[in-house]
Amino acid sequence: MSLQLTYAATAPAAADTVFILPAGTTTLPDAAATDLPDVARQYVNDQLAADSKLISLNHFTHQHYFVVAADKATPALAAEALRKSGHQMYARLKTDKVAALYVQDLTSDSAGALPLAEGIALSAYQFAGYKTDEKSQQAPTLAQVYLTGSAFTTQLVQELQAVVEGVFLARDLVNAPYNKLNATQFAERMAAAGEEAGFQTEILDLVRIEALRMGGLLGVNQGSPEPPTFTIMEYKPEGATNAKPFVLVGKGVVYDTGGLSLKPTPNSMDMMKCDMAGGAAVVGTLYALAKNQVPLHVIGLVPATDNRPGGPAFAPGDVLTMYSGLTVEVLNTDAEGRLILADALAFAKKYDPALVIDMATLTGAAARAIGQEGIVGMGTTDDYMQQLQQSGRRVHERVVEFPLWEEYAEHIKSDIADIKNLGRAEAGAISAGKFLERFAEGYPWIHLDIAAPAYLMAPDSYRGKGGTGTTVRLLYDFLKTQA
Repeated sequence: MSLQLTYAATAPAAADTVFILPAGTTTLPDAAATDLPDVARQYVNDQLAADSKLISLNHFTHQHYFVVAADKATPALAAEALRKSGHQMYARLKTDKVAALYVQDLTSDSAGALPLAEGIALSAYQFAGYKTDEKSQQAPTLAQVYLTGSAFTTQLVQELQAVVEGVFLARDLVNAPYNKLNATQFAERMAAAGEEAGFQTEILDLVRIEALRMGGLLGVNQGSPEPPTFTIMEYKPEGATNAKPFVLVGKGVVYDTGGLSLKPTPNSMDMMKCDMAGGAAVVGTLYALAKNQVPLHVIGLVPATDNRPGGPAFAPGDVLTMYSGLTVEVLNTDAEGRLILADALAFAKKYDPALVIDMATLTGAAARAIGQEGIVGMGTTDDYMQQLQQSGRRVHERVVEFPLWEEYAEHIKSDIADIKNLGRAEAGAISAGKFLERFAEGYPWIHLDIAAPAYLMAPDSYRGKGGTGTTVRLLYDFLKTQA
């Protein structure tokens, strides 16, 4: 991450500075930009009276910016408005070629600087990619954002830095194409992240996966020229406050053609490098937790493979025997994510977890239901679900709970196996969740379907375009509250 967030006690004179003003401000407070000449102060006051929310002044030697906090119904919505203001700020900072920005928060509770800085930092993401011309390789000018004042500490600012780095790690993985990130390379990248951040990684290869009889992962992998992997990440710091671990499970389909149930290419298969966004979110979350030394025992499980229609590929009509022993009739090879997640969810039981959360780009039904504005959630624990939804509102990665009524079990009944991997046309996201529920027995469990927000085809404020790193901030906030 090229942009660094840093704490500074005060801003030096003639520094590029943004002042966050309280909601409803119509006259510039005396404490803001004390070096302004009267004519410049009058200009700012005129802009405030005209209800401008982002004002800039060019002093030739330095820039002054003024952002008015939004008057929203809840603190969470006010924070989100400031993240979006941070995105607008970043565009202005690029134009003005600002290298270092100081943030001074003049709101009464100093609650605006962190979300504004977060919006700036998340907007600064650039995928390194594979371009070779010098112009496209130019680094952005902005390199430092300093948060100033007594309301902040070095630790608080560094915590935000690590969370943003976790999001960027997830984005980088999602944006990497399959020929640069097969299942083995994905596992190696997760192991490298563990070495950097401070968590342990174990990679199960094909032989060990076969020994464990993970029929779902092996079945999806049958048509691939590349072997599968099953990555186990464990962050267990001294002084962890939880007796039972929290387990995160992420779908790691590094590329999905749909298998023999082949996808159409336009607007479908062409973006399927993103089908491992759940697995990317798991490693991004563990990275942030470990970097910030959150005292919580957390385990991450990522089954990884691509899904291809090669010669021995599994076919509609096949019956797979899963790690749990359940049999599954495959009616659609493009419903593969639930098959590899099922093995991981059954495997998670060995840890006697306090809670298991899985995340996956699982169904188009979830995307159609609520769009890219939210995450579809289902589960078997009301208390944890409510806490997760509260975290979702704080970080603006909101979770909409869908039901898992017993009647939905009828959608996945099979004539020849225990269950089938495809439900009805109606309630497709729920029948996928109901399928996973059969393998998540013996512990509290939450399923997050991130099909819509994980990868965006057009820029959306600070989430950008392409991989968004969705659920890293959500899970970090949720898990921190459990410590």
